[in-house]
Amino acid sequence: MDIFDYLKQAGGVARSAQLLNAGFPRRELLRLKECGAAQPRRGVFVLPGCDEGILAAVLNNGRLSCASAAVHYGLWLRKPPARLHLACNHGHGSGFVRHRTVRFQGHPLLPLAAVEDVALHALGCLPAPASTAMATSAIRLHAVPRELLASQLLADRSGTARRVLRELDIRAESIVEVDLAHLFRKHGIEYASQVFLPGIGRVDFLLGGFLIVEVDGFAFHSKRGDMLRDRARNNASTVSGYAVLRYMPEQIWFDPSMVISEINTVLAAGKRKPGR
Repeated sequence: MDIFDYLKQAGGVARSAQLLNAGFPRRELLRLKECGAAQPRRGVFVLPGCDEGILAAVLNNGRLSCASAAVHYGLWLRKPPARLHLACNHGHGSGFVRHRTVRFQGHPLLPLAAVEDVALHALGCLPAPASTAMATSAIRLHAVPRELLASQLLADRSGTARRVLRELDIRAESIVEVDLAHLFRKHGIEYASQVFLPGIGRVDFLLGGFLIVEVDGFAFHSKRGDMLRDRARNNASTVSGYAVLRYMPEQIWFDPSMVISEINTVLAAGKRKPGR
């Protein structure tokens, strides 16, 4: 592999030790500088347009973790963090959130903490539902065992993280479902998720045994076939005696009080449950 291609795969930033360990001779490192790579610090090579977070991690001798690593692993996170989150076992540097406890081997090429550590740091650092969403997606997308995370949260100070881990529902299929479930728990609304109903199919949430709450994704109704199937499901739900409420992500995120008000209104009305 050409040294420039390697550097690109490393996020556009690498230390000379990393390049040498990858098998590139010193003359190749000299060629990097001659061909336009910058050296903001001795022994650090940077390509134009490199990832700023990765550059900061290398310069601070740390690894991106928690919310700052979410995008690199495809974990569910609504908003990028205002400050960088770094896993590092030293006390040097400032301007970032420091995560000192590193339990697993990091990414082999990029300065990223292992996805297991990323999830653990999120559980101990971020408020719900951001922590819940990141941990849920680590379990669903990267097959991180929930039991493994729990085994690393035995200290007294990890009580909040343990509680969040116990409460998360790995059946959630999107960050929006995680956020809506959090909204239910916050307002004391009991629910069942990913419920299969005969003649209707699987629904996102079932409340009170009769209220179906569905979350419509960003690509909702993008195809006519999907629209027809959706209408058939809605009609089948009504015929079977269920009430149905549907919400877009924007409604759940930006108008949660309206969502909860509508749901409570329907629950309080106590519509006839199926079979009665």
